[in-house]
Amino acid sequence: MSRLNQELGLLQGIALLSTSLLGTGIFVVPALAATAAGEASLWAWLLLIALVLPVAFTFAQLGRHFPHAGGAPHLIGRAFGARMERLSAWLFLAVLPVGLPAALHIASGFWQALFDLDASQALIIQFATLAAMLLLGQRPARASGMIQGAIALAIIASVALIWWAGDLPVSSQPLLPPLSGSWQLLPAALGVMFWCFVGIEAFTHMGEEFKNPERDFPLALLLGVLLAGLVYWACSVAVLSLQAYGDVQTDAASLPRMLDLLLGEQARWIAATVGYLACFASMNVYMQGFARLIWSLADEGKLPAPLAQRNQHGVPARALLLVILACALCTGLAQLFSLTVDDLIRYANGNFVLIYLLSMAAGTLLLRGIWRMLAAISALLCALVLLMLGSDALYALGLLGLLLLFERLSATQRAMA
Repeated sequence: MSRLNQELGLLQGIALLSTSLLGTGIFVVPALAATAAGEASLWAWLLLIALVLPVAFTFAQLGRHFPHAGGAPHLIGRAFGARMERLSAWLFLAVLPVGLPAALHIASGFWQALFDLDASQALIIQFATLAAMLLLGQRPARASGMIQGAIALAIIASVALIWWAGDLPVSSQPLLPPLSGSWQLLPAALGVMFWCFVGIEAFTHMGEEFKNPERDFPLALLLGVLLAGLVYWACSVAVLSLQAYGDVQTDAASLPRMLDLLLGEQARWIAATVGYLACFASMNVYMQGFARLIWSLADEGKLPAPLAQRNQHGVPARALLLVILACALCTGLAQLFSLTVDDLIRYANGNFVLIYLLSMAAGTLLLRGIWRMLAAISALLCALVLLMLGSDALYALGLLGLLLLFERLSATQRAMA
């Protein structure tokens, strides 16, 4: 029996996941990938989708059989025990110091495209965004699903508008260019592009809130991944065709630049509005995912009991408040230390890939038949992506090492007590 209100349907689930995957990435990552790999980035998108689909299928089956607000850490705990559940929960929560400040920075950048804002004013916008997510998070999950459905349609319409206004595709830009001599560029592009498909593990925290989790959760996950992949590839074609990439400033404003080029100055408002809302939608799913993880751990007696309290709408309001406050602190520190968006994204990707790897390994123990084989293949693919990240994975691996050391010291102290 679900511990949370079961209010999500299939369309709301697709909206929540697709906006989570598109969110911040659609406005930055296609240009970053084009800068890293040029036309070869179109092949990199197809390769990434091929890598992600087995992972998505495995998450779909895990969520179907084990719907739980604890999400990926709960699944890892079912397979490997309470110790690994704690470690993976901390790995997931450790995304806060790097991933959420990156997303907030991208979101405030759309306001800076409209107004001449200094760093302190941009920080105020970031804090106001967190406050808005706190208010929305007090409402039932279906409220987020409806709002994010509208945002998903706006994102798709923006990319479709660029294709229509730019008369894409153009003959000078092949949809799948020859790869001769460009294979070596793919790992660098994939290291950035993986950011676009983080969100699947956060979506697993919503499993308990589907009306029919066995049917709708896996369908929402798979359709959301395919929809996001198609939109990313279409946006990448547009970025390459219109030369909206090449340096830090151009990459950060590629979609507004394309709309401005095709439709004039007034299109900047369209791009800024849709861009900000897309970032908001993506972060909102993560905030709710973090909150549900903390609530689930508290509900099971693994964190202080007050964090398990729910408000009148049945949502974990206290856990969400804790997440919002922690994110506000990390955002302020990121600005203090002048960390760039590219740095933050790459550090966060290591955590996500490691969580995916552990989840797929859990799938090899929890699933049966063909799904177990698919989970094993997915685990190998995640290990390959982790290797591709190179030094960018050191944040996650170093954190995992520290957590293992802390667990070992704690166990030794308990044995001596």
